Amino acid sequence: MAVRWLARREYSRAELSQRMRQRGIAAEDIERALDELAAAGYLSDARYAHAVVAQRAGRYGKRAIIHALKERGIGADDAAGALAPLAGADEFAEAQAVWRQRFGAAPDNEREKARQVRFLQARGYSLSVALRVLRAAGHRGDDDT
Repeated sequence: MAVRWLARREYSRAELSQRMRQRGIAAEDIERALDELAAAGYLSDARYAHAVVAQRAGRYGKRAIIHALKERGIGADDAAGALAPLAGADEFAEAQAVWRQRFGAAPDNEREKARQVRFLQARGYSLSVALRVLRAAGHRGDDDT
């Protein structure tokens, strides 16, 4: 059953374990099966982490990607290895590209500004980066909150 799931897409060890528990498989059987899959090269948290980073890079900020990896049970070592290519990335430029694709124009009022800031924050960019993006776009509000 687990091999069939892995044939469709990559899973983290934690995700696969959870799916097997939901099917009522005993814990010792799950661990044995996962160990066998990992030994055969079918299951790899490092490979899964690289796939998640590749899928989300450029559309999400580093914080959102880190959160997604933690949520899926990826260990710190595997996460750090997968995130290494993003170390030199310019988060501000990425946020600008994401903002430009979604909005493309500076907000007209404070309500729209708040909406655009929330969008960028939901994508994993910090408040300071979101405000810099709006300033660069030409928004000149009274205050930057």
